[in-house]
Amino acid sequence: MDKQWSEKNKRMQTLIAKEATFAEGIKVLLELRNDLFSQIESIVKTFPPAAFWQMPFGDGEANHNATLAWSMWHIFRIEDIVCHTLILRDKQVFVEGGWKKKTKSAIAMTGNELDGEAMTAFSKKLDIKAAFDYCKAVMDSTNNFLKRLQFSDLKKKFTEDDKARLVKSGCVAVDESAAWLIDFWLGKNVKGLIQMPFSRHWIMHVEAMRKIKNKLKILESRRTK
Repeated sequence: MDKQWSEKNKRMQTLIAKEATFAEGIKVLLELRNDLFSQIESIVKTFPPAAFWQMPFGDGEANHNATLAWSMWHIFRIEDIVCHTLILRDKQVFVEGGWKKKTKSAIAMTGNELDGEAMTAFSKKLDIKAAFDYCKAVMDSTNNFLKRLQFSDLKKKFTEDDKARLVKSGCVAVDESAAWLIDFWLGKNVKGLIQMPFSRHWIMHVEAMRKIKNKLKILESRRTK
């Protein structure tokens, strides 16, 4: 894990654990999220659309066995679902903004159910510019939620009614590769969700995106020699 991101994440977790330092912890969290998003923005602005559906590390279990497009989608669909459907119990950014049509996405789910050829096919069809705009909209929405968050909110837990609402939303595939997500989220309180998916989840997948784009650079350099 990137040392600077890891240290900032650890500091944030320590700060939000105490009421006296909670506000400072949220500030650090927002800084970390901004740092990570700048990495995504840089990739989107400097790589051509064709780069976003390639899988230079091939299929596999690791986070970098994926495409750039899928990684972006996965981070922010999960965040949107958790922030709005689970915690706030309101409409997702995805629904409010009509982003399925705008992004030309074949799915409304998290993407956990996709791998190999299915992931490549999904990524090829995705409108990367629109997908990036969706990611930014989700980040801004979650940031606004985090700014309003109170220390007393951290202990909030979730119920079977929350689980039923998540299932009904149809945003998590019933496939075993994805269905576990709902129980994973339900097993955490709001403080736990700040870590996964609002901070550490970002770090995991943005680091994977850096590995993918660096590998693509190496492959492109070899092709042009």
